[in-house]
Amino acid sequence: MVKIEDIQKYGKEQYEQAVANATNYQSGVQAIVTAYGEYAKKSYEDTKSFAEKLSGVKSLDKALEAQSEYAKTAYETFVAESQKIAGLYADLAKQSFKPLEGLAAKFAPAH
Repeated sequence: MVKIEDIQKYGKEQYEQAVANATNYQSGVQAIVTAYGEYAKKSYEDTKSFAEKLSGVKSLDKALEAQSEYAKTAYETFVAESQKIAGLYADLAKQSFKPLEGLAAKFAPAH
């Protein structure tokens, strides 16, 4: 026979697990948002610096050199930040499916 206390205990455990999962999910999303913000800020600063440098250039050769340097730096930054953000998304996905691992293990047939 099922006791009321057992039902209450189970409900409390499920509630606490749900709150912990929501907190982990929220922190994962916050990390992604922060990474996007940092990338946008760095990109803006790099573009601003390039524009200032370009405005002081006196020859076409120097302008092309500055543009080439900027393009290379912008590409490298984009690739690095994209990999970082992709890693954050992967971590978030792992965190999101972690509660289901326990559920799957509970119902998986024993071999």
